[in-house]
Amino acid sequence: MKTLLLPLLTGLSLLAAPLHAELDRPVVVELFTSQGCSACPEADAMLAELAPRDDIIALALHVDYWDYIGWKDPFGDPAHAERQRAYAAVGGRRSVFTPELIVQGQTDIMGAKPMKLMEAIEQHAQTAPTVALEIARTGAALQIRAEPLGADVGPATVHLLRYSPEEQTKVTRGENAGRMMTHANIVHGWTVLGSWDGATPLALQAEAPGEAPVVVLIQEQEAGGGPGPILAAARLR
Repeated sequence: MKTLLLPLLTGLSLLAAPLHAELDRPVVVELFTSQGCSACPEADAMLAELAPRDDIIALALHVDYWDYIGWKDPFGDPAHAERQRAYAAVGGRRSVFTPELIVQGQTDIMGAKPMKLMEAIEQHAQTAPTVALEIARTGAALQIRAEPLGADVGPATVHLLRYSPEEQTKVTRGENAGRMMTHANIVHGWTVLGSWDGATPLALQAEAPGEAPVVVLIQEQEAGGGPGPILAAARLR
């Protein structure tokens, strides 16, 4: 997961017009998964059902720690496993589990449990937004604007990521040997753009070349630097 230190600009004319909070803000669902894990296909299918929805940003983060079993996941990224371990540390958990779902950076669900997942999504969808976020793209340039709604929301991290909407892989070894696996919204190119104080309006620009969907997350920083609640999310398909 790369860190890109860009200037976080405030007080510019870009922010002259007020932002409008999306009352039906998208809920972010992160699935930590692996092609080497026999328990993961059911969770992969759950995420694929959520992927087309506008009110949910479904993200598949393939981890690399199953690769030793005999099949190297072509989408596995050690940065994804690092993010999962960071969530575990914040939650006081000593280990990670695959598949694992994290909803809005707060609610963790071990295994493929559709009822618990939908309950968590509904709960977070009903929470009033604390940050207004808008993104727009002109060519390869992505404009990002955010501002707190009411009180100071505190320090936050601005993330930029891309994803591939669908990929298929014929798995020939490991626990899923012989299966043709289909995955939705496979995350790649995750970049940390920088930090935001959460008190003053934010405006920044980032590069987002190509046609892959773009997602921006504003995520609260815990005291120890770990990932906290996702305060706002926006996507361009």
